[in-house]
Amino acid sequence: MKFATYALLSVLAGSELSGTSRAFAPWTALASTKPLHSTLAPEAPSWVADEDNGGNSRANHQTRTSPSVSSRLKIEVQRDVPNVDDESFSSSGGALAMSIEELSEKLGGRGRAQIVWDCYSIGVDPANLFGRVIKLGWDDYETILNELPSQRRSQRLGPETLEKLKELYQQSFGEKVKKVEGGVATLSHISRAKDDTTKLLLKLSDGLEVETVIIPWKGKRSTLCISSQVGCRQGCTFCATGKMGKLRDLSTSEILAQMFYALKIQRLEELPEISNVVFMGMGEPSDNVENVVRATKILTTRELFQMSASKVTVSTVAPTPEAFKEFAKAPCVLAWSVHAVNDDLRKKLVPTTKYSMEELRQGLIDGLLSRPINARTCMLEVALMRGVNDQLEHAKELAEFTQVLIDRVPGVKPHINLIPYNDIGQHSLYEKPLAEDVVAFQKHLQSKGMYVHIRSTRGDDKIAACGQLATSKRPNMIS
Repeated sequence: MKFATYALLSVLAGSELSGTSRAFAPWTALASTKPLHSTLAPEAPSWVADEDNGGNSRANHQTRTSPSVSSRLKIEVQRDVPNVDDESFSSSGGALAMSIEELSEKLGGRGRAQIVWDCYSIGVDPANLFGRVIKLGWDDYETILNELPSQRRSQRLGPETLEKLKELYQQSFGEKVKKVEGGVATLSHISRAKDDTTKLLLKLSDGLEVETVIIPWKGKRSTLCISSQVGCRQGCTFCATGKMGKLRDLSTSEILAQMFYALKIQRLEELPEISNVVFMGMGEPSDNVENVVRATKILTTRELFQMSASKVTVSTVAPTPEAFKEFAKAPCVLAWSVHAVNDDLRKKLVPTTKYSMEELRQGLIDGLLSRPINARTCMLEVALMRGVNDQLEHAKELAEFTQVLIDRVPGVKPHINLIPYNDIGQHSLYEKPLAEDVVAFQKHLQSKGMYVHIRSTRGDDKIAACGQLATSKRPNMIS
């Protein structure tokens, strides 16, 4: 996507940015060399379950046939991922992309749909929990039960319901994809920093890969940075993802699979609760509007992932003014990757820019005006590069540009996030700005009464920081 991978995390985490850049260290929990199967486990415990009652009433007890396992996680790359043609993907994809009402209709009962979503919302695949042989990997059965709502703990899904659930994924992704875990996506690698910033690499059902990052804040809460595409076609010259080109869009289920796995890792590794989600990973959300908007709705639905709309942020480089209008309809905070307000300079940083900054700003104004006055918080992100856009003259231009937004949108609350450039390698054209220049930039904006935050670097030594996300899979690019 854009350079803005972690641009707003300070604001969304309660403005609690502190500390210095941390280097990633090897994670000893990744030492397993045994192959993965359908779950995260090198070796999965096995359970034999009694016949069920269809999932809408109390179930019989289950009989344990193997000892419980540690909840600690051991992971290695999954190598036997099915190959699925791009044409087989639907715009959404399976139960993970469905509301309770939609899933109730497919499964034949609201109770069944609620059980499925109670599992998804804690990072558990019901296909693994309720099958004839229950394989939970390094998860623990009793722990999972305690995480579920009390009214669900003695309920289960039957074979007929599980078959319907499987068919929903097969209809969207092809015959070989039967569930979320090990189907829609497989967690193939984890990197974890000393400050607990955790990058997950997910292998999709067609073999492509996408990255998502869990960023804890002072041990109190975590922000999840998720991707909307494999690669990106916007070509920002300071961004590693932009150098990949666009490989393809992610379906709604593939977007939400990142949340699914992050919830699993957060729970198993006892990371702080995920309270914020930002679309600032790989890809440009406005190039995949339908799936991103649907994902935001599922993230913010009370019976699904239960996020607050004020805690979900969609960041766009704004290829067109209409991009803001589309996301203004979604339950999310709007964020704009500005980077420079001078048209010539922004064209150098974002070569695919086709509209003037004045035209794009008007698109943001129109989008904000379409929202209730209490929902007009927005973010402006600026990746600062030494000698390029980090000088006082650039700060003055940004202040004047932002003031127009403030004057024209009653109740608007713009937050400006300054992002010191992270080296992306690959013969980068840019350098990290001097700390004194960044502070001077911030102070000028603050002198104009604007809220400004300098984003602290997280995970940059393991290419998990802002602008550094890119995977090695490079099939034919899509323009």
